[in-house]
Amino acid sequence: MPDRNTRARHLILKALYEIGGSSGAAKISEVLSSMGLNLQPRSVRFHLLQMDREGLTRCISRRKGRELTDRGKQVLNQVDVIGKVGFVSARVDELGYRMTMDIQSETGTIIPNVTIIGQKDFSRAIHFITPVFESGLSIGNRIAYKMHGDQLGGIMVPRGKIALATICSMTINSLFLKAGIPVTSRFGGLLMMENRIPVRFVDLLDYKGTSVDPLKLFILAGMTKITPYAYSGSGIIGASFREFPSAAYDRVLEVLKILQIKHNLNGVLTVGRPNMPLLDIPVSEGRTAMIVIGGLNPIAVLHEAGVPVVINPLGGLEDIKTFVPFDNVAPIGRPIGPFF
Repeated sequence: MPDRNTRARHLILKALYEIGGSSGAAKISEVLSSMGLNLQPRSVRFHLLQMDREGLTRCISRRKGRELTDRGKQVLNQVDVIGKVGFVSARVDELGYRMTMDIQSETGTIIPNVTIIGQKDFSRAIHFITPVFESGLSIGNRIAYKMHGDQLGGIMVPRGKIALATICSMTINSLFLKAGIPVTSRFGGLLMMENRIPVRFVDLLDYKGTSVDPLKLFILAGMTKITPYAYSGSGIIGASFREFPSAAYDRVLEVLKILQIKHNLNGVLTVGRPNMPLLDIPVSEGRTAMIVIGGLNPIAVLHEAGVPVVINPLGGLEDIKTFVPFDNVAPIGRPIGPFF
């Protein structure tokens, strides 16, 4: 198989994975374009027919298109592991550029973290999440959910499942960018909190050196302690270390005030001093650091409580109007006793 055909088919597999369900050639072609490969739907169909024969994809119907098979997923996971390093950082930049939310009219799209749970787990999941929102350990106060057959952030909800979406912390980066302030995400990590005050990072992963969202890794490894924080203000939470130009310091504080007061989009724990380390982490010359709450913290508490979750960080884009105040959803959670 010629190299260019191999690359095209690998990217088609990746496009189907990112779409999160079955899709037709036109949609796949659109996603491929965002990956830097211009392939017309007709050419995509040609490759898909061959991939059907190889057992990598499966045709669902003429209307719904193809989906990945288990073999296709396996091949995708084996392809170009080194090439995936830095994928998270690139994904952040891509979604941040494409996000369209306008903070004046509060319309447009934002970046969600989409988590799939069992339909039977929905009410207790909301119960577990409630104190996390009440303790301010989320990006804003909104949540979205969709039932089987719907899509959330471009991810199709499987039968018997529900999709929950929290606002991804990378939404903050994009809003700053739209205000003319470039923000760089350097590390994702676990932050020790005592009496609701950040103390130190206990683990860090460089966004440019990983192929998987750092907080997702920490959550699945059981390294967070969100539940104790929700009750006592002390624990280990997900957070990220970011930098912005020191020349924009005053403007950053202005934008933060607008986001917090007008839009209830809190999420920045602390802002450092220009050109000075923050929590003993040095910053680049002419830069200022800030620490942002992890948008997956409400989901971390589900894993801590033993609720099965499938986590999809940076889950595409979703209309801000899909999200509703968490207080509107919280009554669904039935009381089931203490967390610990």
